[in-house]
Amino acid sequence: MEILVVVLVVGLLVVSLLVYTLKSLLVVSSPNEVVILSGSENQVEGRTVGYRSIRGGRAVRIPLLESVDRMDLSNIAVEIWVKGAYSKGGIPLNVNGVAHVKLPGEEPRLSNAVERFLGRSREDIASVARETLEGNVRGVLAQLTPEEANQDKEAFVSKLLDEAEHDMLRMGLILDTLKIQNVTDDANYLNSIGRIRGAKVRMSASVVEATTQAEAAEQKSDNWAKSEIAKLDADLAIAHQETDRRIKDAQSRREAMIAESRGVVLAQIAQARAEIERQKARAVQVERQLEADVIQPEDAERRRMEEEARGDAAKIIELGRAEAQALHSLVEQFQKAGPHAREVLALQQTMPLLSHIVGAQHPVRIQKLSFLPATSGDSSLARQAIATSEQIRAVTGVDLADVAARLGGGPGRTVPPPAALPAPSRPLPSAPPPPRTTPPTAQTRTPSPAKQTT
Repeated sequence: MEILVVVLVVGLLVVSLLVYTLKSLLVVSSPNEVVILSGSENQVEGRTVGYRSIRGGRAVRIPLLESVDRMDLSNIAVEIWVKGAYSKGGIPLNVNGVAHVKLPGEEPRLSNAVERFLGRSREDIASVARETLEGNVRGVLAQLTPEEANQDKEAFVSKLLDEAEHDMLRMGLILDTLKIQNVTDDANYLNSIGRIRGAKVRMSASVVEATTQAEAAEQKSDNWAKSEIAKLDADLAIAHQETDRRIKDAQSRREAMIAESRGVVLAQIAQARAEIERQKARAVQVERQLEADVIQPEDAERRRMEEEARGDAAKIIELGRAEAQALHSLVEQFQKAGPHAREVLALQQTMPLLSHIVGAQHPVRIQKLSFLPATSGDSSLARQAIATSEQIRAVTGVDLADVAARLGGGPGRTVPPPAALPAPSRPLPSAPPPPRTTPPTAQTRTPSPAKQTT
């Protein structure tokens, strides 16, 4: 029994020793760290190094030949505070920022980190990274003006990352992020610029506000104008529709009126045609009646008048022939009468005129021819007789008083009538009766007061 107990105890001790030995020799690495087994040579990317690394795995350490070191791969926050860094233009600036760095987990950067930071604490690593970044910040600020560094922090950080990343890689660090929090200066240069820009911003804001208000007012006016135009367009459209409706109504009424007027006109045309036919028939009837009542009697009358005209023409022809013969005989008798033919012919032509003047329509028997004074009671008749005698003597050259003296045989003797000579059927043309004027005083004779006896 005692031997069994001793064997069990010894076995437990051996097992415990084996477990402890295995535990001390077995190295396990978590994902956020790198285990460096130093002491054995190893080939890394074509070069020989005196360590081997394990990340997120396990390995067995060679006792007495290899030592184990661990490097944390988690981020290290580094606060950057740069004071009095001169910018472009000689203005000192104060820069405050935060960076996050870490150790690399892959080759070849891991070799640089192992060489520089193996066995060092995170504070030492952060201090090295801070000093490096502050130097980079000063170098970048020397290339930027205060306005650029303060306004465009992204461009500032971009240039800083470009310059710091190269240094970090050479040291075996990885710069994850870099943020510039504040950029200030002790000379209040940025504050002055800020006030100036604030004033400009306020002015711009005022301008923008005024512009916005003006645009709003303009937009309001445009909206009002558009609404009014829309109302006018709507009213115009309504007016157009009303006009179209009225036009259509007028056209409908026009067509109806045209149809009605056409019907009336057609009825009137038909009535007129019927009236024309009736009038034609009446005209034919009237023409026949006219022919029976007027034309035929007129034709008969015309034929009768033609016959009468032919008879009258024959009579006139015969009368003309007789007058021609009478004139021929008158000329022969005038030539045979000798010197007294002219006076007899003149007296023959004068006696009808004298009978017309004194109003007698029968032969006149003259016993005595006297000239009466103007104071006589029958002065108008005496003046007419004297004027007639003088005018006959002036026109024909025949003195009625001398003719009467030669032809008369004394008182009571009758003047032979003009029929002693063959008188023509028509009287010879005579001069128109002279105007009734009082003869001149020089040619007036003063006869004794007596009465004319006929």
